[in-house]
Amino acid sequence: MTADEERRDPRLSRRRLLALASATTGAFVLRQTGLAQTPAPETSASPGVPADPTKVQGAPISHVGQRSPFVHLERTFADNPTKTASWSFTPLQDLNGIITPSDLHFERHHGGVPSIDPADHRLLIHGLVDRPMEYTVEQIKRFPSVSRIMFLECSGNSLDGWGTPKPDATAQSIHGLASTSEWTGVPVSTLLKEVGVKPEAKWALAEGADAAVMNRSIPIEKLMSDALIAYGQNGEDIRPEQGFPLRLVLPGWEGNANIKWLRRLKFGTGPWMTREETSKYTDVLPDGSIRQFTFPMEAKSLITWPSGGQVIPGLGQWEISGLAWSGRGRIQKVEVSTDNGQTWQDAHLQDPVLPISFTRFRFLWAWNGDEAVLMSRATDETGYVQPTKEQLVAVRGTQSVYHFNGIQPWRVGKDGRVTNAST
Repeated sequence: MTADEERRDPRLSRRRLLALASATTGAFVLRQTGLAQTPAPETSASPGVPADPTKVQGAPISHVGQRSPFVHLERTFADNPTKTASWSFTPLQDLNGIITPSDLHFERHHGGVPSIDPADHRLLIHGLVDRPMEYTVEQIKRFPSVSRIMFLECSGNSLDGWGTPKPDATAQSIHGLASTSEWTGVPVSTLLKEVGVKPEAKWALAEGADAAVMNRSIPIEKLMSDALIAYGQNGEDIRPEQGFPLRLVLPGWEGNANIKWLRRLKFGTGPWMTREETSKYTDVLPDGSIRQFTFPMEAKSLITWPSGGQVIPGLGQWEISGLAWSGRGRIQKVEVSTDNGQTWQDAHLQDPVLPISFTRFRFLWAWNGDEAVLMSRATDETGYVQPTKEQLVAVRGTQSVYHFNGIQPWRVGKDGRVTNAST
Protein backbone atom coordinates (compact mmCIF):
# COMPACT_ATOMS: atom_id res chain seq x y z
CA MET A 1 0.00 0.00 0.00
CA THR A 2 1.28 3.48 -0.83
CA ALA A 3 1.80 6.33 1.62
CA ASP A 4 -1.19 8.19 0.12
CA GLU A 5 -3.43 5.15 0.72
CA GLU A 6 -2.21 4.95 4.32
CA ARG A 7 -3.10 8.59 4.91
CA ARG A 8 -6.62 8.02 3.49
CA ASP A 9 -7.25 4.99 5.79
CA PRO A 10 -7.29 6.12 9.48
CA ARG A 11 -7.28 2.50 10.73
CA LEU A 12 -3.98 1.83 8.99
CA SER A 13 -2.45 5.04 10.34
CA ARG A 14 -3.52 4.14 13.92
CA ARG A 15 -2.17 0.60 13.51
CA ARG A 16 1.18 2.01 12.30
CA LEU A 17 1.45 4.40 15.26
CA LEU A 18 0.83 1.55 17.74
CA ALA A 19 3.52 -0.56 16.10
CA LEU A 20 5.99 2.32 16.18
CA ALA A 21 5.26 2.98 19.89
CA SER A 22 5.79 -0.69 20.70
CA ALA A 23 9.14 -0.74 18.92
CA THR A 24 10.28 2.42 20.71
CA THR A 25 9.32 1.00 24.13
CA GLY A 26 11.20 -2.20 23.39
CA ALA A 27 14.30 -0.31 22.42
CA PHE A 28 14.10 1.72 25.66
CA VAL A 29 13.89 -1.46 27.76
CA LEU A 30 16.87 -2.96 25.96
CA ARG A 31 18.94 0.14 26.60
CA GLN A 32 17.98 0.16 30.30
CA THR A 33 18.90 -3.49 30.78
CA GLY A 34 22.18 -3.18 28.90
CA LEU A 35 21.10 -5.62 26.19
CA ALA A 36 21.53 -2.93 23.50
CA GLN A 37 24.80 -1.00 23.37
CA THR A 38 25.68 1.92 21.06
CA PRO A 39 28.99 0.96 19.42
CA ALA A 40 31.81 3.45 19.99
CA PRO A 41 33.18 5.05 16.83
CA GLU A 42 36.06 3.08 15.43
CA THR A 43 39.38 4.92 15.53
CA SER A 44 42.34 4.72 13.21
CA ALA A 45 45.87 3.93 14.26
CA SER A 46 46.49 7.68 14.76
CA PRO A 47 45.28 8.99 18.15
CA GLY A 48 42.24 11.21 17.90
CA VAL A 49 41.53 10.32 14.28
CA PRO A 50 38.31 8.39 13.52
CA ALA A 51 38.47 5.44 11.18
CA ASP A 52 35.53 6.92 9.26
CA PRO A 53 35.44 10.76 9.38
CA THR A 54 31.96 10.73 7.83
CA LYS A 55 30.55 9.31 11.10
CA VAL A 56 31.94 11.99 13.43
CA GLN A 57 31.29 15.72 13.58
CA GLY A 58 34.32 17.65 12.34
CA ALA A 59 36.22 20.54 13.89
CA PRO A 60 34.56 23.96 14.15
CA ILE A 61 35.48 27.05 12.16
CA SER A 62 38.53 28.98 13.32
CA HIS A 63 40.04 32.44 13.10
CA VAL A 64 43.29 31.28 11.47
CA GLY A 65 43.81 28.13 9.43
CA GLN A 66 46.36 25.54 10.50
CA ARG A 67 48.26 22.84 8.66
CA SER A 68 47.21 19.25 9.10
CA PRO A 69 48.92 17.59 12.08
CA PHE A 70 50.23 15.08 9.54
CA VAL A 71 52.16 17.79 7.66
CA HIS A 72 55.40 18.88 9.30
CA LEU A 73 57.00 21.85 7.55
CA GLU A 74 59.50 24.17 9.15
CA ARG A 75 62.57 26.24 8.48
CA THR A 76 65.90 24.96 9.76
CA PHE A 77 68.56 27.17 11.34
CA ALA A 78 72.16 27.80 10.48
CA ASP A 79 74.59 26.42 13.06
CA ASN A 80 75.56 29.83 14.44
CA PRO A 81 76.29 30.90 18.03
CA THR A 82 73.59 33.57 17.75
CA LYS A 83 70.09 33.38 16.30
CA THR A 84 69.81 37.14 15.70
CA ALA A 85 72.67 37.64 13.25
CA SER A 86 71.83 34.42 11.44
CA TRP A 87 69.64 32.75 8.83
CA SER A 88 67.05 30.02 8.37
CA PHE A 89 66.34 27.77 5.38
CA THR A 90 63.15 27.15 3.40
CA PRO A 91 62.18 23.43 3.04
CA LEU A 92 62.23 23.54 -0.78
CA GLN A 93 62.05 19.74 -1.02
CA ASP A 94 58.66 19.68 0.75
CA LEU A 95 56.86 22.40 -1.21
CA ASN A 96 54.58 22.28 -4.25
CA GLY A 97 54.15 24.77 -7.06
CA ILE A 98 56.22 27.96 -7.02
CA ILE A 99 54.89 30.09 -4.14
CA THR A 100 56.61 29.82 -0.76
CA PRO A 101 54.23 30.09 2.22
CA SER A 102 55.05 33.30 4.09
CA ASP A 103 55.85 31.46 7.32
CA LEU A 104 58.42 29.32 5.49
CA HIS A 105 60.16 32.11 3.54
CA PHE A 106 63.87 32.03 4.33
CA GLU A 107 65.28 34.51 6.85
CA ARG A 108 68.55 36.43 6.94
CA HIS A 109 69.02 38.94 9.74
CA HIS A 110 72.02 41.01 10.80
CA GLY A 111 70.59 42.35 14.06
CA GLY A 112 67.46 40.32 14.72
CA VAL A 113 63.84 41.13 13.86
CA PRO A 114 62.82 44.58 15.10
CA SER A 115 59.42 45.27 16.63
CA ILE A 116 57.96 48.23 14.73
CA ASP A 117 54.65 50.02 15.19
CA PRO A 118 53.53 50.91 11.65
CA ALA A 119 51.82 54.04 12.98
CA ASP A 120 55.23 55.38 14.07
CA HIS A 121 57.28 54.20 11.09
CA ARG A 122 58.47 56.71 8.49
CA LEU A 123 60.23 56.52 5.13
CA LEU A 124 62.52 59.48 4.46
CA ILE A 125 63.59 60.28 0.88
CA HIS A 126 66.28 62.97 0.81
CA GLY A 127 69.72 63.92 -0.46
CA LEU A 128 69.99 65.05 -4.08
CA VAL A 129 66.26 65.58 -4.56
CA ASP A 130 64.20 68.71 -5.19
CA ARG A 131 61.63 68.07 -2.48
CA PRO A 132 62.77 65.90 0.45
CA MET A 133 59.77 63.96 1.75
CA GLU A 134 58.90 61.84 4.77
CA TYR A 135 56.07 59.34 4.33
CA THR A 136 53.97 57.37 6.78
CA VAL A 137 53.02 53.80 5.91
CA GLU A 138 49.44 54.85 5.25
CA GLN A 139 50.63 57.59 2.90
CA ILE A 140 52.70 55.04 0.98
CA LYS A 141 49.63 52.82 0.60
CA ARG A 142 47.66 55.69 -0.95
CA PHE A 143 49.86 55.59 -4.07
CA PRO A 144 48.92 53.29 -6.99
CA SER A 145 50.19 49.79 -6.19
CA VAL A 146 51.15 46.69 -8.15
CA SER A 147 51.55 42.99 -7.30
CA ARG A 148 54.32 40.86 -8.77
CA ILE A 149 55.42 37.28 -8.20
CA MET A 150 59.19 37.32 -7.67
CA PHE A 151 61.88 35.23 -6.02
CA LEU A 152 64.34 36.47 -3.43
CA GLU A 153 67.67 34.70 -2.95
CA CYS A 154 70.37 35.41 -0.43
CA SER A 155 73.71 35.96 -2.15
CA GLY A 156 75.13 33.41 0.30
CA ASN A 157 72.66 30.73 -0.79
CA SER A 158 74.38 27.44 -1.69
CA LEU A 159 77.66 28.63 -0.14
CA ASP A 160 78.47 25.01 0.75
CA GLY A 161 78.89 24.47 -2.98
CA TRP A 162 82.24 26.25 -2.86
CA GLY A 163 83.67 24.01 -0.16
CA THR A 164 83.89 20.39 0.93
CA PRO A 165 80.69 18.51 0.10
CA LYS A 166 78.53 17.02 2.84
CA PRO A 167 76.99 13.71 1.70
CA ASP A 168 74.02 14.05 4.06
CA ALA A 169 73.15 17.59 2.89
CA THR A 170 69.61 18.27 1.70
CA ALA A 171 68.01 20.66 -0.76
CA GLN A 172 66.98 22.73 2.25
CA SER A 173 70.36 22.85 3.97
CA ILE A 174 72.28 23.72 0.77
CA HIS A 175 69.86 25.81 -1.29
CA GLY A 176 67.10 26.88 1.12
CA LEU A 177 67.99 30.59 1.15
CA ALA A 178 65.66 31.21 -1.79
CA SER A 179 61.89 31.74 -1.80
CA THR A 180 59.17 33.11 -4.07
CA SER A 181 56.28 35.34 -3.01
CA GLU A 182 53.71 37.65 -4.48
CA TRP A 183 54.89 41.11 -3.43
CA THR A 184 52.53 44.09 -3.33
CA GLY A 185 53.72 47.67 -3.15
CA VAL A 186 54.34 51.01 -4.78
CA PRO A 187 56.88 51.39 -7.61
CA VAL A 188 59.84 53.38 -6.32
CA SER A 189 59.72 55.39 -9.55
CA THR A 190 56.34 56.79 -8.49
CA LEU A 191 57.80 58.28 -5.31
CA LEU A 192 60.90 59.54 -7.10
CA LYS A 193 58.79 61.47 -9.55
CA GLU A 194 57.13 63.20 -6.61
CA VAL A 195 60.37 64.17 -4.85
CA GLY A 196 62.19 65.07 -8.06
CA VAL A 197 65.61 63.41 -8.23
CA LYS A 198 68.38 65.79 -9.32
CA PRO A 199 70.27 64.97 -12.56
CA GLU A 200 73.58 64.48 -10.74
CA ALA A 201 72.11 61.78 -8.47
CA LYS A 202 73.38 58.35 -9.59
CA TRP A 203 73.04 56.17 -6.46
CA ALA A 204 70.86 55.92 -3.37
CA LEU A 205 71.65 54.59 0.09
CA ALA A 206 68.84 52.29 1.25
CA GLU A 207 68.73 51.89 5.03
CA GLY A 208 66.73 49.65 7.37
CA ALA A 209 65.39 50.21 10.87
CA ASP A 210 66.88 47.07 12.44
CA ALA A 211 69.56 46.94 15.13
CA ALA A 212 72.24 46.51 12.45
CA VAL A 213 70.98 49.59 10.57
CA MET A 214 71.43 47.47 7.45
CA ASN A 215 72.26 49.53 4.36
CA ARG A 216 73.27 49.15 0.74
CA SER A 217 74.07 51.45 -2.19
CA ILE A 218 71.61 51.04 -5.08
CA PRO A 219 72.06 52.44 -8.62
CA ILE A 220 69.32 54.90 -9.55
CA GLU A 221 68.63 53.01 -12.79
CA LYS A 222 67.35 50.03 -10.81
CA LEU A 223 65.19 52.19 -8.57
CA MET A 224 63.62 53.88 -11.59
CA SER A 225 62.97 50.63 -13.48
CA ASP A 226 61.25 47.87 -11.48
CA ALA A 227 61.97 48.39 -7.75
CA LEU A 228 59.10 48.33 -5.25
CA ILE A 229 58.42 49.73 -1.80
CA ALA A 230 56.56 46.59 -0.72
CA TYR A 231 54.05 46.41 2.12
CA GLY A 232 52.29 43.15 1.18
CA GLN A 233 53.39 39.55 0.75
CA ASN A 234 51.18 36.68 -0.41
CA GLY A 235 47.98 38.60 0.18
CA GLU A 236 48.75 39.86 3.69
CA ASP A 237 50.97 42.49 5.27
CA ILE A 238 54.64 41.62 5.08
CA ARG A 239 55.57 39.55 8.12
CA PRO A 240 58.02 41.06 10.63
CA GLU A 241 60.89 38.75 9.66
CA GLN A 242 60.46 39.84 6.03
CA GLY A 243 60.54 43.57 6.70
CA PHE A 244 57.22 44.75 8.15
CA PRO A 245 56.00 47.37 7.54
CA LEU A 246 58.04 48.35 4.43
CA ARG A 247 60.62 46.50 2.37
CA LEU A 248 62.64 47.51 -0.66
CA VAL A 249 62.21 44.81 -3.31
CA LEU A 250 64.71 44.78 -6.18
CA PRO A 251 63.56 42.10 -8.66
CA GLY A 252 66.28 39.59 -9.49
CA TRP A 253 68.95 41.16 -7.29
CA GLU A 254 70.73 39.57 -4.35
CA GLY A 255 68.61 39.43 -1.22
CA ASN A 256 71.01 41.52 0.84
CA ALA A 257 70.16 44.62 -1.24
CA ASN A 258 66.40 44.17 -0.70
CA ILE A 259 66.50 46.21 2.50
CA LYS A 260 63.94 45.19 5.13
CA TRP A 261 62.23 47.61 7.54
CA LEU A 262 63.10 50.35 5.03
CA ARG A 263 63.32 53.78 6.65
CA ARG A 264 65.51 55.87 4.35
CA LEU A 265 66.57 56.46 0.74
CA LYS A 266 69.33 59.05 0.42
CA PHE A 267 70.45 60.09 -3.07
CA GLY A 268 74.04 60.97 -3.96
CA THR A 269 76.56 60.96 -6.78
CA GLY A 270 78.19 57.60 -6.02
CA PRO A 271 78.01 54.46 -3.88
CA TRP A 272 78.53 54.80 -0.13
CA MET A 273 80.95 51.85 0.11
CA THR A 274 79.29 50.46 3.22
CA ARG A 275 80.48 47.41 5.15
CA GLU A 276 77.91 45.26 3.36
CA GLU A 277 79.37 46.03 -0.09
CA THR A 278 83.10 46.08 0.68
CA SER A 279 84.20 43.59 3.34
CA LYS A 280 80.96 41.64 2.85
CA TYR A 281 78.95 40.56 -0.19
CA THR A 282 81.87 40.85 -2.59
CA ASP A 283 83.64 38.04 -4.45
CA VAL A 284 87.40 37.42 -4.14
CA LEU A 285 88.80 36.18 -7.47
CA PRO A 286 91.87 33.93 -7.99
CA ASP A 287 94.13 36.90 -8.86
CA GLY A 288 93.21 38.70 -5.65
CA SER A 289 90.91 41.22 -7.28
CA ILE A 290 87.38 41.76 -6.01
CA ARG A 291 84.04 41.53 -7.79
CA GLN A 292 81.82 44.24 -6.32
CA PHE A 293 78.16 45.17 -6.87
CA THR A 294 77.36 41.82 -8.47
CA PHE A 295 73.65 42.38 -7.97
CA PRO A 296 71.76 40.01 -10.36
CA MET A 297 71.39 36.38 -9.30
CA GLU A 298 72.32 34.17 -12.24
CA ALA A 299 70.28 31.27 -13.61
CA LYS A 300 70.02 28.29 -11.30
CA SER A 301 68.07 25.07 -10.93
CA LEU A 302 67.64 22.35 -8.36
CA ILE A 303 65.98 18.94 -8.31
CA THR A 304 63.82 18.89 -5.17
CA TRP A 305 62.49 15.35 -5.63
CA PRO A 306 64.26 13.04 -5.33
CA SER A 307 66.91 14.97 -3.40
CA GLY A 308 69.25 14.59 -0.44
CA GLY A 309 67.80 12.76 2.54
CA GLN A 310 64.86 11.31 0.60
CA VAL A 311 64.25 7.70 -0.39
CA ILE A 312 62.78 6.36 -3.62
CA PRO A 313 60.51 3.59 -2.31
CA GLY A 314 60.54 1.29 -5.32
CA LEU A 315 61.37 0.64 -8.97
CA GLY A 316 59.42 2.00 -11.91
CA GLN A 317 58.19 5.34 -13.17
CA TRP A 318 58.86 8.39 -11.02
CA GLU A 319 58.45 12.09 -11.68
CA ILE A 320 61.58 14.11 -11.06
CA SER A 321 60.57 17.60 -9.97
CA GLY A 322 62.43 20.79 -9.16
CA LEU A 323 62.74 24.55 -9.36
CA ALA A 324 64.61 26.91 -11.66
CA TRP A 325 65.02 30.69 -11.51
CA SER A 326 67.04 33.57 -12.91
CA GLY A 327 67.50 37.17 -11.84
CA ARG A 328 67.78 38.18 -15.49
CA GLY A 329 64.34 37.10 -16.67
CA ARG A 330 62.39 33.97 -17.58
CA ILE A 331 63.67 30.44 -17.55
CA GLN A 332 63.77 29.29 -21.16
CA LYS A 333 64.74 25.66 -20.67
CA VAL A 334 65.62 23.10 -18.00
CA GLU A 335 67.46 19.91 -18.90
CA VAL A 336 67.70 16.82 -16.71
CA SER A 337 70.43 14.19 -16.67
CA THR A 338 70.04 10.81 -14.99
CA ASP A 339 73.55 9.57 -15.88
CA ASN A 340 75.85 12.06 -14.16
CA GLY A 341 75.77 14.58 -16.99
CA GLN A 342 76.63 12.26 -19.87
CA THR A 343 73.31 12.92 -21.60
CA TRP A 344 70.62 15.58 -21.13
CA GLN A 345 66.92 15.72 -21.93
CA ASP A 346 64.48 18.62 -21.78
CA ALA A 347 62.15 18.76 -18.79
CA HIS A 348 58.57 20.04 -18.92
CA LEU A 349 58.18 23.60 -17.62
CA GLN A 350 54.98 23.91 -15.63
CA ASP A 351 52.92 27.06 -16.19
CA PRO A 352 53.17 29.83 -15.27
CA VAL A 353 56.70 30.57 -16.48
CA LEU A 354 57.22 34.06 -15.07
CA PRO A 355 60.22 36.39 -15.20
CA ILE A 356 62.33 36.55 -12.04
CA SER A 357 60.29 33.83 -10.37
CA PHE A 358 60.59 30.18 -9.46
CA THR A 359 59.63 27.94 -12.38
CA ARG A 360 58.55 24.39 -11.59
CA PHE A 361 59.96 21.69 -13.91
CA ARG A 362 59.01 18.02 -14.21
CA PHE A 363 60.62 15.01 -15.88
CA LEU A 364 59.37 11.40 -16.04
CA TRP A 365 62.06 8.85 -15.18
CA ALA A 366 62.02 5.06 -15.06
CA TRP A 367 64.30 3.88 -12.27
CA ASN A 368 65.58 0.33 -12.74
CA GLY A 369 67.31 0.01 -9.37
CA ASP A 370 70.82 0.86 -10.54
CA GLU A 371 72.84 3.63 -8.94
CA ALA A 372 72.20 6.94 -10.71
CA VAL A 373 73.30 10.56 -10.45
CA LEU A 374 70.58 13.11 -11.17
CA MET A 375 71.22 16.70 -12.27
CA SER A 376 69.32 19.66 -13.68
CA ARG A 377 70.63 22.51 -15.82
CA ALA A 378 68.79 25.80 -16.44
CA THR A 379 69.01 28.19 -19.37
CA ASP A 380 67.42 31.63 -19.07
CA GLU A 381 66.04 33.94 -21.75
CA THR A 382 69.40 35.71 -22.14
CA GLY A 383 70.95 32.41 -23.27
CA TYR A 384 72.96 32.01 -20.06
CA VAL A 385 73.46 28.33 -19.17
CA GLN A 386 73.86 27.20 -15.58
CA PRO A 387 77.49 26.07 -15.13
CA THR A 388 79.00 23.11 -13.34
CA LYS A 389 80.96 23.66 -10.14
CA GLU A 390 84.17 23.01 -12.06
CA GLN A 391 83.34 25.72 -14.58
CA LEU A 392 82.59 28.19 -11.80
CA VAL A 393 85.79 27.44 -9.89
CA ALA A 394 87.87 27.81 -13.06
CA VAL A 395 86.73 31.43 -13.32
CA ARG A 396 86.03 32.45 -9.73
CA GLY A 397 88.35 30.31 -7.62
CA THR A 398 87.35 29.07 -4.17
CA GLN A 399 87.88 32.13 -1.94
CA SER A 400 84.28 33.34 -2.11
CA VAL A 401 81.13 32.28 -0.27
CA TYR A 402 78.67 34.20 -2.44
CA HIS A 403 76.79 33.75 -5.72
CA PHE A 404 77.19 29.99 -6.17
CA ASN A 405 74.88 28.73 -8.91
CA GLY A 406 76.60 25.52 -9.96
CA ILE A 407 74.76 22.38 -11.02
CA GLN A 408 73.63 20.25 -8.04
CA PRO A 409 74.08 16.45 -8.43
CA TRP A 410 72.14 13.92 -6.32
CA ARG A 411 73.25 10.28 -6.06
CA VAL A 412 70.55 7.60 -5.95
CA GLY A 413 71.84 4.42 -4.32
CA LYS A 414 70.65 0.93 -5.15
CA ASP A 415 68.61 1.04 -1.94
CA GLY A 416 66.82 4.16 -3.17
CA ARG A 417 68.51 6.49 -0.71
CA VAL A 418 69.49 9.89 -2.11
CA THR A 419 72.67 11.72 -1.06
CA ASN A 420 74.61 14.80 -2.10
CA ALA A 421 76.98 13.89 -4.94
CA SER A 422 78.90 17.18 -5.13
CA THR A 423 82.67 16.79 -5.31
